[in-house]
Amino acid sequence: QVHLVESGGGLVQAGGSLRLSCAASGRTYSTYAMGWFRQAPGKEREFVSAIRWSGGTSYYADSVKGRFTISRDNAKNTVTVYLQMNSLKPEDTAVYYCAASRYYSRTYSTVSEYDYWGQGTQVTVSS
Repeated sequence: QVHLVESGGGLVQAGGSLRLSCAASGRTYSTYAMGWFRQAPGKEREFVSAIRWSGGTSYYADSVKGRFTISRDNAKNTVTVYLQMNSLKPEDTAVYYCAASRYYSRTYSTVSEYDYWGQGTQVTVSS
């Protein structure tokens, strides 16, 4: 089992920045990658970004490329994934979820590829 806890959400003006964190604990060694998804009211959950543990290859949705950066920190007993969000827009407003995948994938861009999910953190961007 892998337990994920997100933090760092909040209210920010358009053009501002936020950094989300996802602390992973448990059997993190059983996972291949971690990702960020978001879900706005009335919309489906959508892919934002993902990063492989091995090699650190990262993936981004077209809507966030050049503005968001995913990174990871593998400490001895804890694993943390970050999502640095710059130049935020009102359309970035959503609940952001961290997820972990036990599968090999080429892009890690779909919900079905992930086994574990955090509780989500709200990001609100005002215009």
